[in-house]
Amino acid sequence: MMAQPNPVSERFVSLITRDTLVLVLAGGKGTRLGSLTSHRVKPAVPFGGHFRIIDFPLSNCLNSGIRRIGILTQYKAHSLIQHLQQGWGFLRSELGEFIELLPAQQRTGEGWYRGTADAVYQNLDIIRLHNPRFLMILGGDHIYKMDYGAMLGFHVTHDADVTVGCMPVPVSQSNRFGIMDVDDNHRITRFVEKPDHCEGSPGQADQALASMGIYVFNTEYLLSRLMVDATRDDSSHDFGKDIIPDAVTEARCYAYPYRNMHDDGPAYWRDVGDIDSYWESNMELIGLRPELNIYDRDWPILTWQRQAPPAKFVLDEEGRRGEARNSMMAGGCIVSGAQVNQSLLSSFVTVEEGSEVNQSVILTNVRIGRNVRLLRTIIETGCQIPDDMCIGYDTEEDGQRFELSAGGIVLVTPEMLGQAVHHVR
Repeated sequence: MMAQPNPVSERFVSLITRDTLVLVLAGGKGTRLGSLTSHRVKPAVPFGGHFRIIDFPLSNCLNSGIRRIGILTQYKAHSLIQHLQQGWGFLRSELGEFIELLPAQQRTGEGWYRGTADAVYQNLDIIRLHNPRFLMILGGDHIYKMDYGAMLGFHVTHDADVTVGCMPVPVSQSNRFGIMDVDDNHRITRFVEKPDHCEGSPGQADQALASMGIYVFNTEYLLSRLMVDATRDDSSHDFGKDIIPDAVTEARCYAYPYRNMHDDGPAYWRDVGDIDSYWESNMELIGLRPELNIYDRDWPILTWQRQAPPAKFVLDEEGRRGEARNSMMAGGCIVSGAQVNQSLLSSFVTVEEGSEVNQSVILTNVRIGRNVRLLRTIIETGCQIPDDMCIGYDTEEDGQRFELSAGGIVLVTPEMLGQAVHHVR
């Protein structure tokens, strides 16, 4: 394992963060999340009861002292834009703070964003207008808590041109990530995007060092490379496939090891890119001691949420008792004579008498009728589950009616129930 980077003074870091512009890549289609992204882009998908996925990198920015942020949008961005306008409009422009939306708008050509690197390239004039010393590139679709100030300090103290956030992953998962080799000083000696074969790290054959898709660049270096990349017909205009591998061979490219901010426990980072990982990450939150502490007052996860009364549990008669066990519920929920077990309910969910909800993720404004049985399901915003319906107990039947993941999670949307709901947020 690499040694941990040396800490730097808070004042030193604060000066660096003030001279940093963060660009959040939030324009991908997110097709692996299936129908959860049929009406919204992946960073806008709800998570953890009342958050959106994008709230995690944005909260990391503010908690790290970074308050100049651009969000690059493209596909199905309305839900994301609405969330940002409602929940993230509190920064003070007169103090140089902002969250700017940067949609694909053909600033340098006639096409949409062709890749992650091209998305940044198409906003070169805006970047130059802000004139940052450092550019930090983030994905808008990962769940984690990270102090970006420490990474920026590492970048400066190592006199790097490029720094890549990294963490160990099982070799069996290496084909999902950019994989790198490093020397004893953290310098990257080799970088391959999603390799078909990986031999693991020295001394740890079962693990590989993977890119988290978090990059710090010296601004002038990145802009010069993007201008070259834009002229190449053989480029996919992607950071992982093109920009980072080239940087390894021609520049000072370093790996920053991601770690737990508070102790020596495992560092939590999840790519909730498909139905199974999305369900699993939500289920982790309701564990006895979840790795991701969303109750941490020293590192709050900020968001916009509707005003709602406390969750309510009613009826206290034998066979008609409203109860929840090992579960989390947002405001506005009503459990009326029903049982909720190992589940996560978002705002304004109603569970009617006689129903059982087990190991499920229920999004906002869902009504679950009487005598319904749910097991290992994800219920999309706005669904009205009819009385007596049973979901999650018969794989063959569920596969015919709903969307069934590789791991057996059942995704239910209003359209699948014949309910024409077109205002999913």
